[in-house]
This record gives sequence, C-alpha cells and structure tokens, in this order.
Amino acid sequence: MPKVLVSDSIDQVGIDILSQVAQVDVKTDLSPDQLIQTIPDYDALMIRSGTRVTSQVIEAGSQLKIIGRAGVGVDNVDVTAATRKGIVVVNSPEGNTIAAAEHTLAMMMAMSRHIAEANQSLKGGKWSRSSFTGVEVYKKTLGVVGLGKIGAHVATVARSMGMKLLAYDPFISHERAEQLGCRLVDMDMLLQEADYITLHIPKTSETTHLINAASIARMKPTARIINCARGGIIDEAALFDALKQGKIAGAALDVYETEPLGESPLRELGKEIVMTPHLGASTEEAQVNVAIDVAEQIRDVLLGLPARSAVNIPGLRPDLLEQLKPYLQLAETLGNMVGQLAGGRLESLNVGLQGELATSQSQPIVVAALKGLLSPALQERVNYVNANLEAKERGIRVIETRDASVKDYTGSLHLSAVGSLGQHSVTGALLGESEMRITSVDDFPVNVPPNRYMLFTLHRDMPGIIGKIGSLLGSFNVNIASMQVGRKIVRGDAVMVLSIDDPLPEGILDEILKVPGIRDAYTVTL
Repeated sequence: MPKVLVSDSIDQVGIDILSQVAQVDVKTDLSPDQLIQTIPDYDALMIRSGTRVTSQVIEAGSQLKIIGRAGVGVDNVDVTAATRKGIVVVNSPEGNTIAAAEHTLAMMMAMSRHIAEANQSLKGGKWSRSSFTGVEVYKKTLGVVGLGKIGAHVATVARSMGMKLLAYDPFISHERAEQLGCRLVDMDMLLQEADYITLHIPKTSETTHLINAASIARMKPTARIINCARGGIIDEAALFDALKQGKIAGAALDVYETEPLGESPLRELGKEIVMTPHLGASTEEAQVNVAIDVAEQIRDVLLGLPARSAVNIPGLRPDLLEQLKPYLQLAETLGNMVGQLAGGRLESLNVGLQGELATSQSQPIVVAALKGLLSPALQERVNYVNANLEAKERGIRVIETRDASVKDYTGSLHLSAVGSLGQHSVTGALLGESEMRITSVDDFPVNVPPNRYMLFTLHRDMPGIIGKIGSLLGSFNVNIASMQVGRKIVRGDAVMVLSIDDPLPEGILDEILKVPGIRDAYTVTL
C-alpha cells in the first residue's frame, strides 16, 4: 500500500480521503534534516505553508510521485527539482478563492475606517472618535492587478459597493474585463488613476518588487494599496519610506517578504497600515476545501489517474481534462510510433492539430506526444511531468501547428519527427469517443487501429508483393492479425501496415528487405 506523509496540519477530511488508498502518517514540525531522513519511505507528501520542500528533500524522496500543497502558492516547493525527478506538484488554486477575496475586501475596509487602531484605542479605555475619521470607498477607483479568480471576485464585490474598476492583466481579454465591469489599462495608468490598488498575482522574477519606489512615486498621495497575494511583490523598504513620508495614504498587508515577519520597520507604523499574519486562506471553509482538493489529487495520482491542478504539467479544469483525455492517449500512442519510425537520435517533433482539435488547448497534447516520443528510449523515466524538460535537454525542437480546414475527421493529430532514420510522420484520429485509428503513415492513407506489435513496409505497388511478405512471415511462424495497404497512385509507392501477434524473430527484418520491391521496413512496439 502506498504511504503518504502529511507534514503540516490539514483538516481531517483530507486525511480521510487519503486513507482510502494509502497509509497516512501525520508528522508535523519536522526539521529540515528530519524531513530528509523521513521522506525516502513515502510515495506522496502533503504540505501547507510550513514545510519547505527543498531540492535536498526531493532528491531524498526516492519513491515520491506527488507533492501536494494545500493552498494556492507553491513558493515553498522547489518545483524545478521536482519536475526534473518526474514528481507531480499540485496545489488548490480555487479552494481558498472566496476566503482570500473576502480578506482583501475586509483589509480594504479596515484600512479605510481605521478599524484595528480604533479597536485598540477603545479597549485601552479611550473614546477618540475624531482621531479615526475614515474615507468611503463609494465612487472611488479600485485598480485590480491580476484578474484571476480571486481578483475577479474582488472586482465583482467592489463594483456592487459602487466602486469604479480599473484592471491590469496582460493575459485577460478586454471582453472578460468588461464582463467584470473593469476597464483594462496598462500598469502605469492604473498606478496613476487608482485610489485603491489590490494585488492578485503570483510572485515571479517579473513581479518581484513590482511595487517599488518608482511605482509608488506614480501613485496619488491619497492612494492606498492592499496585498493579500504574495510577499515580495511589494518592496517593503520602499513602502515604509512612502508611508512614513506621507507619499501614499495607506497600506494593508497580509503577506511579507520574509515570513514569519521579524523585526520589520513596518511594525513601527500607526494607523496608516493594517497588518495581518497571512490569514487570507484562514477560514474554516477554505481549510476544508483545500484539504479535500489536494487530497483527492494525491489519491488520483496514486491510483494512476491525472492530477487536475498540477503546476508542473499542463493543468486543466476537470471538464476540459475529460474532453481531452482520449486525445492525450492518442498523442502518446502516435508519439511512441513516430519516434520509433524516425529512430535513433531525434532532432525535432512537429505536432499538428487538425479539424476541431485545432481550437483545443494544445499544451497537454504536445506533452503527451513528447512522452510517447521519448518512451522507447527513457522507459519509465519519462512522464507527463518531465517530458518537456527531457526533450529540451536532448535538443529536440518542438513545433506546433494548427489547421482547422482538415475535415476528414472531427479532430485529428498529425505528428512528424526527424531522427537518425530520416523524417517520418503518422496521423491519427478518434472514432466515437475513444477508439483510436491510424489514418496515415508517411502521408500514405490507411485506417488501422494501433496494435502492440506492428510492421511497416515501404514498397512498390506491384502484384505479388503482399503474398511474398505473408509467406515469409508464415515461414517464421509469425501470425498476422490484420493488414492494410495505403497508396497514392496505382503502381507507385505504397505503405503496408501489418498488426502481428508477437514480436518479429531476429533476422526476419533483413529477409523482408531482400524481397524485390521492398524499399524499407520498420517494426514498432507500442
């Protein structure tokens, strides 16, 4: 039975889900060395923000198949090291959406009305109403940086409160922004026009210190900023100086560059800043939601099923994953086949999406094709997590094309690879919901289902050649399950595809190549 280590506190419902398929050990507050010593025994690791999964931990996790972070971010996981080892990393991108959005709105209101300072003052025996005059958010302009699920919910609620909305998100269409009541602008305009700025973006090399001294200088002196996303997006030293000098009116922070927050000068500030200790996801409902979400994904991966929210493989919503699943298997099968036909050192792979498939999300299909392409050489070392990385390290150039004009099938997939045996191509499609068909080989039309053992020949289209191949295989006790010939013109070149019950005995391929009219012959094992 698989073993799962839970190294941070999670809701019991997550433990119950994992216990359906695995032995679950809860060991919290492990030191880095203790985690490294413990992890070799486990197939899966479930964490929250408290555990740091370093490259050393990943290297020690010789049996690890999946790391699950019960939350949105994976800042505490070395995703690159996990990818290199073929370990799936999953999170819960939607489990705490409402909690994080509501905390953002609460922080905005608390900052605007000095809730925290007034509370402390009153509990201290004072009645200082005049000291805590606030501002209204009604008719103020809110600049939303990042219109993902959390940012979109904040925008929706803020709009209902009578706020005007600006948004900056280079990955969102104008149509989507308009649906949310937002005017899509560039970052510079947002900084200049917004009364409130709320951040809902991941921390990356591009977003680190996005809010710095220069960007703060472009804000209104009455502007207020809220960060419940990721620490490090705001340059805290620049923010402290701006608040201290009155360059902006306020800030509300739930996340920090270093957590737990140490001896930060931000602590010295008064009512111009509201601070909470990373509480964005800290609701009872959110903790249950993320525990269920991540535990289900760990369970599925341990059962051999795909993860729906992996951060290092193409993540798809469950409904899209269900639609594409048959095509992922088709892509992997065709990739395996064309890789064996092209042979040896592979130089390039062209993935062509045709018909209705040309409008689908392509990245998962490309990864599936790469997994199939590399499987003959790498065996179990290649999977959906590391296929892209393995291809890149081997210098395989990957090209993606789309052609919606192809109407032979509802959707088809054309793979072309260049290797030491030359350039070869295969095309495949689905009949019904999941029945695979190979519809062309090297652009010769055929219609055959993939088979465990297959023999391909390129030959002259001439009388008797099929009989000679059949007789030769029979003399070696090779049973033919099916046979089909594809040709473009009569008496020209043709391709023959034979499905056989067993691998070809040694030496028979050389005998086939001696048959008059045979130009080439290849075997494929799927």
